[in-house]
Amino acid sequence: MTTKHRVVRVSPEQPTYAVCVMGTKISVNVSGSIPKGATHFNVHGTAGLRLSIICDPKFVPESPDPSRWPLKSGVEVIVAMNGPSSNVNDNKVRVSYYGSTEEMLASAWLYLTCVAISLDADTNRDGVVQINSTNKKKWTWGPSGKGAVLLVNCDRDGPSSGNMDTAYSHVRSRADLEDMSLVILTTKGPAGIFQNHKLLLHVSVTDAPRLRVFQDGGNASLSSYQHVLGSDKLFHTVECSDGKQQTCFFVEGLAFPDVSFEGLVYLNATLWEASSQDLLDTPVFSDTVVFRVAPWIMTPNTMKPLEVFVCSVKDNEEFLEAVRTLAKEANCKLTICPLEENMNDRWIQDEIEFGYVESPHKLFPVVFDSPRNRELKEYPFKKILGPDFGYVTREPKKGSVTSLDSFGNLEVSPPVAVKGKEYPLGRILIGGGPHRSGGNKMTKVVRDFLFAQKVQSPVELFSDWLKVGHVDEFLTFVPAPDRKGFRLLLASPVACYNLFKEKQREGYGDVSLFEGLGEERRKTIDEILMNKTHYRDTIHTQGYIDWNRSILKQKLGLSEGDILDIPQLFVLGTELKADAFFPNMVNMLVLGKHLGIPKPFGPVIDGQCCLEAEVRSLLEPLGLTCTFIDDFFAYHVNNGEVHCGTNVCREPFSFHWWNIVP
Repeated sequence: MTTKHRVVRVSPEQPTYAVCVMGTKISVNVSGSIPKGATHFNVHGTAGLRLSIICDPKFVPESPDPSRWPLKSGVEVIVAMNGPSSNVNDNKVRVSYYGSTEEMLASAWLYLTCVAISLDADTNRDGVVQINSTNKKKWTWGPSGKGAVLLVNCDRDGPSSGNMDTAYSHVRSRADLEDMSLVILTTKGPAGIFQNHKLLLHVSVTDAPRLRVFQDGGNASLSSYQHVLGSDKLFHTVECSDGKQQTCFFVEGLAFPDVSFEGLVYLNATLWEASSQDLLDTPVFSDTVVFRVAPWIMTPNTMKPLEVFVCSVKDNEEFLEAVRTLAKEANCKLTICPLEENMNDRWIQDEIEFGYVESPHKLFPVVFDSPRNRELKEYPFKKILGPDFGYVTREPKKGSVTSLDSFGNLEVSPPVAVKGKEYPLGRILIGGGPHRSGGNKMTKVVRDFLFAQKVQSPVELFSDWLKVGHVDEFLTFVPAPDRKGFRLLLASPVACYNLFKEKQREGYGDVSLFEGLGEERRKTIDEILMNKTHYRDTIHTQGYIDWNRSILKQKLGLSEGDILDIPQLFVLGTELKADAFFPNMVNMLVLGKHLGIPKPFGPVIDGQCCLEAEVRSLLEPLGLTCTFIDDFFAYHVNNGEVHCGTNVCREPFSFHWWNIVP
């Protein structure tokens, strides 16, 4: 009969000594050394034991005498312990052997010591370590799921000039400890058992680079926290000087989930019996806790804004003042990156994306630094990384970085449901080339990272028809009080063309765009509508946006009522790539109900810009306030707008990512 229990062999020639760990059972092999003439056996144990006989009826008929069992392979003796031992070898099992005359021929003795060993973490995800938990070896998703969570300790709780905390193999501060997950190793039993047994904490070669473990030294000094596992350390011997003790460990993650790392790491505790004569030790018992490393999570426009980031450059003083006013109205902190730090690189949206990481006991924001690496490349690491503000980046090992790798090409939807499938943290949106062979894409290392996080299942859109190539040039999301809680705004060349035709019919064909921006830029409505190239570009670019509209409706579960068309013209330039003809109003800054929209400089009719009036008529019924910001010379003529020149750190979701079912 096969068994998964630890097997201990007994012999009449000498006593056998063994350790039994609480919660496990021992299978006693009574047939390994049978006295000559023995045909049956019986077994007795002391009060601290539970004995049971298991037999296979196919091989062992029902015994007329339950105290006698035939010495056949179909009989198995199972021993379990009622509680930890007070002394070494304080429980005994006696196996008595009998011949055909019922005379006892010999006895074999098994001396047992019971210990309790448990490696535990917060497997219920309630912020508390559960001792002797039974749901720690397998990680499951969903509201009823179990399994511990590990944060990548990617903030900087030490000196401001230092690296991320993951770079250091020592505890830097109390705040550093708070970013780690607590693990408790509990042992109960006589201390003497560890004279010929040892308890090891260990990780695999694969997991070692992905975590680091510190042992609590038991006093207030940070230096007492010893680095015992992870990086180049695979195992650690736990000193058990007391029969009853709890040893605390703090575990930090070193790597986010990625293409070659699912996100699961395993921490093991194994009791070994020391062997004599230089033989290998024998494993007696092992306990395991599995962690899932918390993913990096993006936040959509519908989440509350906490802090706005913008660059101060040589020519954007009025723009800065407008953003300052808007942030104040939205009760939002404003952080200005000065010229000496940005070196006249104004495109802070392209350099970084804000998100966060979360465990049941801790949450902090994390800035994702793009591989764009222009003049702003040092800013996120030197100025944003800090206490409880993490940092992550992905750099391609080979190949050039393109505009598609800037993070204006990285957005995320609000929470959606698609054909019964819930996406409570929304879906990431990235742009690239057409869905055919040879299409340009965001660099593989970034795409792999985003897909590996699992909880915001990315959607790839077609953005490479644009000169800059970013998804934020034709879409954004704004909060709404009804329907799904938001509206998707899409740039619409046809909506703009139709608006201009309507104004022409009303007799305003001679009214110009770009008034006050220089005579050479002025274009009347009539001139735009009569220009065949403008019409061609309108139809062509609308086709690209409609292609994306279809994908977004399918992948986000949207209907036409969830989408608003924002009038916007594009013109096709070199290589038939598109630029915004006037400041692109979809490329806006969303701060709650306050919107900072690029001022389009459209035709002024009855004292107001007809493009602004159209956008107000679409958005103000949703309770949104539209502020039009002049970004023409500071941003628009440089191929960007308000959204490109700003960035927002937002409040995290209240929904816990581990409750998702991917």
